[in-house]
Amino acid sequence: MPPSSLRVVYAFAREMHPKTSDVFIQYGTAGFRTKANLLEHVVYRMGLLAVIRSRVKNGRTIGIMITASHNLEPDNGVKLVDPDGEMLEQSWEEIATRLANVSDNDLESTTEQVIREVKADMSLKASVFIGMDTRYTSPRLAAAASNGVIALKGTPKELGIVTTPMLHFCVRCRNDNKYGTPTEEGYYEKIVGAFKNIRQKLPVFGEYNTTLYVDGANGVGGKKLNIIRKSLDGELDLNLYNLGGNGGKLNLNCGADFVKVSQKPPVGVEHVPFQRVASLDGDGDRLIYYFLDDKENMHLLDGDRIATLYASYITELLNTCEARDLKLGLVQTAYANGASTKYITEELKVPVTCVKTGVKHLHHAALAYDIGVYFEANGHGTVLYSQNAKNTIRKITLEGEPEQRKAAELLLNIIDITNETVGDAISDLFLVETILCARGENVRQWLAAYTDLPCRQLKVTVQDRNAISTTDAERQCTAPEGLQLKIDELVGKYANGRAFVRPSGTEDIVRVYAESDTQQEADKLAVEVSQAVFDLAGGVGNRPELPA
Repeated sequence: MPPSSLRVVYAFAREMHPKTSDVFIQYGTAGFRTKANLLEHVVYRMGLLAVIRSRVKNGRTIGIMITASHNLEPDNGVKLVDPDGEMLEQSWEEIATRLANVSDNDLESTTEQVIREVKADMSLKASVFIGMDTRYTSPRLAAAASNGVIALKGTPKELGIVTTPMLHFCVRCRNDNKYGTPTEEGYYEKIVGAFKNIRQKLPVFGEYNTTLYVDGANGVGGKKLNIIRKSLDGELDLNLYNLGGNGGKLNLNCGADFVKVSQKPPVGVEHVPFQRVASLDGDGDRLIYYFLDDKENMHLLDGDRIATLYASYITELLNTCEARDLKLGLVQTAYANGASTKYITEELKVPVTCVKTGVKHLHHAALAYDIGVYFEANGHGTVLYSQNAKNTIRKITLEGEPEQRKAAELLLNIIDITNETVGDAISDLFLVETILCARGENVRQWLAAYTDLPCRQLKVTVQDRNAISTTDAERQCTAPEGLQLKIDELVGKYANGRAFVRPSGTEDIVRVYAESDTQQEADKLAVEVSQAVFDLAGGVGNRPELPA
């Protein structure tokens, strides 16, 4: 593309999406995420980058998602989705950061430099799908993304309000028509269709009941489940709460992140003792289950619990299929409860890989297995199936003994319910419900598989999060000097003590995680480690204490 063709890049920026802030912004594990009023120029530039990326990928479709996920409503964000529906290739994160931060005057020359650097053939067609969440700032930002695509003569297609996993799904389908149809309806047809198909084969028995309460976080996931509910033909009775009406604010005192971090039930949900409740997050990619007992004590069934449920049931089906050559493994982060890791390795005999926080790290590690289950404790995860696994299972449906065939057919349906591109709260909800139904289990039986160690998460505000460096999948702190020694000393005082610290990917805070054998001890350890971080890593404000 000759330089003269890039003049429109500057013209669009200057006239419609000027850079009005000098705040440096970095592409992190969740893309760019900050206050919505700082993002318009960034999103415009990501439209430019998506076109370049599409051309580097020979015209395959790239996705742009406008969302701040579990953050509160004043925030927003943007991230790019690669052709197979996975996160943007890590080496491009630096390019995205560079493009987002240059001045308007330097934007044209920087764009030209990036095009040369990545050897993009600008004569190719370019296709970009754009999705957004329910935030009031999202339509304006989606329009900025479209203008970025148009400025480099790409073709934008706006999907409107969709869950983040729906956008990932549509991008994958657009580039691989065997995976499905690249529309919201195509998503329902594949994932909800597979759920209904499998449930029609499974009798409802034992302690399982078809009623499920859902906290929609006042976001897009609840709205989509409200559409899906009408087509479930009685296979699942969804009682939906926090759908965005009655003044409910997105993610405010509700949603998967609130439930997981605060360990409190969300506002706006009616509760019946021992009734299972599923909490989604604002953009529909995280899922947490919980229930209240007859004394109103809350019992959390988080990403670790979902992962172990998947791994144990898929292992059962593989054993019935006698597909012994297929290697199943589970991927976790340091946030995984120590009791879950022990249960997986010692009881289920399933290998575990621990990686850095961030779905891109878990997804990549899961590809090493024929069947890779990955979950963050926050409820973000899915299952990946290699082509070898799919071929092997399909062959058993044709050539196996009757019991083997039956198990293999169930597995094929489970593969179709699964959104393999990214963690997906709706897909995961249907998978959990399928497994509980197949086993005739209620939430108490699910919870009884193992006992979590009590834990606590805290945040410490610091001057510069980059003062904290980590290694060993973020389980060891290498800077500032002396902090890891202090953490080790503190942990040594507590039975079953474990703690780690890591810098946030999006703001100047340090996240602290602690476990011990009682909640009181876990809380004390978390506060003591937080105070050590405050003292040694440049804490700001008051010294950390437990929130009231």
